[in-house]
This record gives sequence, structure tokens and C-alpha cells, in this order.
Amino acid sequence: MDPDDLIDIGRHLAAESVAGDRGRPRQAWLRRAVSTAYYALFHAMARSCADALVGSTRANRSQAAWRQAYRALDHGHARSQCSNETVMGKFSKEIQNFGQTFVEMQGQRHAADYDPDPKLLRTDVEQLIDKTAKAITEFDKTTDTETTPADRKAFAIYVLLKTRRA
Repeated sequence: MDPDDLIDIGRHLAAESVAGDRGRPRQAWLRRAVSTAYYALFHAMARSCADALVGSTRANRSQAAWRQAYRALDHGHARSQCSNETVMGKFSKEIQNFGQTFVEMQGQRHAADYDPDPKLLRTDVEQLIDKTAKAITEFDKTTDTETTPADRKAFAIYVLLKTRRA
């Protein structure tokens, strides 16, 4: 799943208006836009984990192992790890920002998907999508730095694997 495609879909949903609604998007569309933006982050994280642990090119990896690493990402555990300042403090500001945005957007997605009361505003949803897109872009740029392979691999291990105490 391409995170950029999901961001585009979220932007489209937030921008759509319905004749008769005085140019306002439907609440269901705004809610789906928030949820879709969160899933862009989730899939960016899943892809990064699989790439870091198994390999980023199809020719040099086991596709079955890559798929297993991709699918291993658990929403709750990833949120918990990204909320942990001790864990996240070990990483670059781009990875920290990505983790913070992941936590925030997971909360926003839960509200959008499960809370029947709030009314979302198009401008607020567009800002959330912009913040999400920026976090993904900055996170993806970390692949160009010298320390990235170790950091990306460590981040993948932290968000995928449960910590066992001695």
C-alpha cells in the first residue's frame, strides 16, 4: 500500500463537497479522510520495518519474509513504543516526529471512526493530513543519512518486537 496514494485519497475526501450542503464536505468523508491519513502513516511504518529487517529491493529479499515483517506491525504496540520517551529519545528528530505523529493520528483515527459526537472541520482535517504527509516525507528522507540503516533497523525492532525483561 503506497502511503502517498493514501494521502492523496485523504486530501480528495476532505476537499469534496456536496451540492445542497453549501460547499461543505460530509462528516463521513472528513472522518474517512482522517482515518486514511492515519493508515498512510501505518503503512509507511510497516514498509520501513520490512525494508530495514528484510531488504528494500525485491531482487535481494525473500518476499514471504518481507510480507511477514510488514504484517507484524501491531497498532497498539507501535503506539506504546512511539509514546515511550526513553525509546524514542534514541532516534533522530525526524524519527521522533514520525512517532509522535503516529501516536497523535492514531488517536484522531479512533475519534473519527468511533466517536459519534464530534463535528470535524475541513480546515482541521486538511491540517492533519498536511502534518501526516510532512512526517512521512521527513521520515523517508532519513534513508539518505549515514546512520540511517542502524537507526531504521533499531526503530523497526522497537515497534515490532515486544520487550522482555530479564
